Amino acid sequence: MAFLEVNIYSEVLKMQMSVNVLLPQKTRGCIGIYEGEVPDTYPTLYLLHGMTDDHSTWMRRTTIETTSEQFGCAVVMPTTYLGWYTDMEFGFKYCTFIGEELPRIMRQLFPAMSKKREDTFVAGNSMGGYGALKMALTYPETFGAALCLSAAFDPHWLPSLKNMRYCTDIFGDFSKLDGSKNDLFYLAEKVKNSGGPVPYIWAWCGESDFLIEYNRKMRDHLTNLGYNLTYSESAGGHGWVCWEPQVGPMFWWLAETREKLHDALKAQEEEAK
Repeated sequence: MAFLEVNIYSEVLKMQMSVNVLLPQKTRGCIGIYEGEVPDTYPTLYLLHGMTDDHSTWMRRTTIETTSEQFGCAVVMPTTYLGWYTDMEFGFKYCTFIGEELPRIMRQLFPAMSKKREDTFVAGNSMGGYGALKMALTYPETFGAALCLSAAFDPHWLPSLKNMRYCTDIFGDFSKLDGSKNDLFYLAEKVKNSGGPVPYIWAWCGESDFLIEYNRKMRDHLTNLGYNLTYSESAGGHGWVCWEPQVGPMFWWLAETREKLHDALKAQEEEAK
């Protein structure tokens, strides 16, 4: 894999942004490196960070490079600071940046990144898990699947941090959160009933995680709506010692899901003939 530290200008945010990028590289003779074939175009995973982290954290705390290399998958790791991947009520339009502008810029700079929905995915942990599902539900025509680790699916708990200025700058009046563009439960129902593309979803949470009940609530909601959901729990809390072991399972699921998405597309094309 090639590891690039990329600095780009965002027209949406009107400022420079830092993004870490992993790109499949065909190598020979590099000891300990996977030497699989690198196709002309390859899938891309947009990997989002949690509240106290940034674009560098996945590289520093997980095996994301060696794992993604085995699957020939590019990985884009942006930052949105503490913006919760939202178009903030008073602040920056981070949702638009991640969901619309960033894929456009990445594909411009790295033309080998596939432009197909069937090859484009989004994942994240904690706040990034909220962001991953939000991206897939807000832009289902762009992202074929979302993967969520210990996701903060319901931001109603945020006021417990006792910083209401921070919370309302992001989400506005919390009494108006339900049924809004920032309500993932509402968005899931809206997308399912839209008649358009519906993302595949993978989610994991530790059994002692403080967000476990929100994850179970989302699991039940998505199941009742008929989403193609893969959900699991295991021992653990809210931390990297629990998230890092899930990197491998995430990519195995992604590989299988990518095949399903491509098969579904072929079936639609055959039916249209």
